[in-house]
Amino acid sequence: MNSPRTLSDADLRAIAERGIAPAEIERQLALLRNPPPAVHIVRPARAGDGIRVLSADEQERARSAWRGAADAGRLLAFVPASGAASRMFRALLAERERGAVGRADLERRAAAGDRDAADVLQFVDRLDRFAFLADLERELARRGRSLAALEKEGDFGPAIAALLDDDGLGYAHQAKGLLAFHDYPEGARAAFEEHLVEASRIVRDAHGVARLHFTVSPQHRADFEGLLERIRPAIERRTGTRFDVGFSEQRPSTDTIAIDADGAPFREPDGSLLFRPGGHGSLLSNLAALGADLVIVKNIDNIVPDSRRDVCVRWKQVLAGILVETQARIFDALAALDGEPRADAVDRAIALLERDLACPVPGAVGAGTLAERARFARAKLDRPLRACGMVPASGETGGGPFWVAAADGQESLQIVETAQIDLSDPGQKEVHASATHFNPVDLACALRDRHGRGYDLARHVDPNAAFITEKSSGGRALRALEHPGLWNGAMADWTTIFVEVPLATFNPVKTVNDLLRPEHQHG
Repeated sequence: MNSPRTLSDADLRAIAERGIAPAEIERQLALLRNPPPAVHIVRPARAGDGIRVLSADEQERARSAWRGAADAGRLLAFVPASGAASRMFRALLAERERGAVGRADLERRAAAGDRDAADVLQFVDRLDRFAFLADLERELARRGRSLAALEKEGDFGPAIAALLDDDGLGYAHQAKGLLAFHDYPEGARAAFEEHLVEASRIVRDAHGVARLHFTVSPQHRADFEGLLERIRPAIERRTGTRFDVGFSEQRPSTDTIAIDADGAPFREPDGSLLFRPGGHGSLLSNLAALGADLVIVKNIDNIVPDSRRDVCVRWKQVLAGILVETQARIFDALAALDGEPRADAVDRAIALLERDLACPVPGAVGAGTLAERARFARAKLDRPLRACGMVPASGETGGGPFWVAAADGQESLQIVETAQIDLSDPGQKEVHASATHFNPVDLACALRDRHGRGYDLARHVDPNAAFITEKSSGGRALRALEHPGLWNGAMADWTTIFVEVPLATFNPVKTVNDLLRPEHQHG
């Protein structure tokens, strides 16, 4: 069986070119061959047991704290935006593979329960509700076709080709953030532009500057930069904001290798190693490189039009304020622990951990000496901090908030993806099914210590929280590895606060037909 020590010189050069250390390759191979145990969830985090439900007064106090931090220029919006839109159009692409896309066939198959046919039928019947309609009609006209004629003929193939193909609008391979999401009288807005508008109400400072950072794929970076320059004058006038926008790409050093059915490194047909993107957990290095103070994290596709924005903005402000309030209390507690701490200072720090930060103190520590208790309190308080919005369960799939037990039995609050749980275990399946909330990826993060120094975020990752999945390449099976997820294992050792937020703050666009939902229809 191959190992890093038997890799060829060409392999080692390819590894070095990506900036990956040989020890990291060895670690990845070990994980792929001997996957770590599943996460052990003890119980769901619930309201009053790991999830805070804020009163109206608490919300307003938090917003006051947010306002002070925003005015001081401490806030930055961080938006993972490297995802391609191909998954949004899976049903349309599948229909194209079948051949002609005609109404009669779609209706017949949809009536028989074919989900793809039903989705495509919904898409074509409501084309007039999509923000990209005007662009599609112009592209069809360029091709000498019209949507009205195609609808009369019942042949939607040319319209779908004009929308998806690279010689048309190219939506199938475009970045999701560049797609027209919402329609306005003055024209359509891409998801990217909507994030700028929202940021103007969340991270703008007292000087009128809003700072944002988008992680993008290399092939789409120029398109994002070009769109920004086209829309910047109008959006800055409209919002009264100056936008300071940065972009970065997932680093090659975060790529991972895979193994084949025999456990050997998976190779391309030419014999070279197959490298794969390491998942959104790879973006931890992008986040750390910003050197930012307080960061608001939100996915590119979870964005609404102006008419529905108020509730989302309000709760972003609340989460940021809870973060600021909690950070101030932590910093005060740490300051009191400097030097030879007094017993009352240690007691207050321990109480803060247990009562407000969901950090149980082991019995041995609680019964330990003053120095031992102070050492424990310092270690647990002096960490990156995050306040995470959690939405009451409504049938949506995805990760959720749980109490998790480590190998030593210590419990902590974690965001856990379904793929991390052994659902073949009846007990774990029951705990998972009893969850009351799910994760909408709504985070406010504090990345600096009380002296203003950035935390070494890599030190707070659970390396065993990697995702290992069965994939294929060129028709051959492989086992793939992704780094611990950005808000899962990559933040496993952070101090975590879960806050209940309304379902109205969660409006993702996973398929193109999600844009037909009321929350994405402007006006």
